Amino acid sequence: MKAALRVGGAAALVGAGTLAALALLAAPASTVQAQPAAAPARTEVAIFAGGCFWCVEADFDKVRGVISTTSGYTGGKVANPSYEQVSSKSTGHAEAVRIVYDPAVVSYKALLGHYWKTTDPTTADRQFCDVGSPYRPAIFATDDAQYAAALASRAEVEKTKPFKEPIVTAIERAGAFYAAEEYHQDYYHKNPVRYNYYRAGCGRDLRLKQLWGSH
Repeated sequence: MKAALRVGGAAALVGAGTLAALALLAAPASTVQAQPAAAPARTEVAIFAGGCFWCVEADFDKVRGVISTTSGYTGGKVANPSYEQVSSKSTGHAEAVRIVYDPAVVSYKALLGHYWKTTDPTTADRQFCDVGSPYRPAIFATDDAQYAAALASRAEVEKTKPFKEPIVTAIERAGAFYAAEEYHQDYYHKNPVRYNYYRAGCGRDLRLKQLWGSH
């Protein structure tokens, strides 16, 4: 966005500098270019699976420090799978979201905390109304530090959870991640009515409230 800075005119100018002053007033307006926000000095990646990737993406886009989210597929045995292939439950992939974040603003530990409260960690191969291996809850660690942090986080949640059921969320080493088809990206922005109808109909928020209470 540009803002124009203009020098105001005068009704009359007198004295020897009249011509010079008029030339100054007639000059093109100067402009000031707004400076873009500084890019983070460093970014990191987290990969989480928690059922429908439309919902996981929407939940993490709300987190301060998250730079981008990408819906996709990981944890399977087929390269570049399509949505139809993954949905057939034959490729081994989970619907997942790749999160690029600024570690100076939000830590991986904090992202893990958000992950737990936005998923149902008591069900394997299912999240809410979606059933099958593509909807399994899983944390895909990108390095040893993330793997250790995820294990520690899961152990802490197991101790402090407000429900009786055991935690069954898997913690796996991250492998290849394949971005989903474009129409899946930012689905909650592109199709808000359909997204909200799906989310409510699937009972996601109701179940989360039952598990975690208001948070």
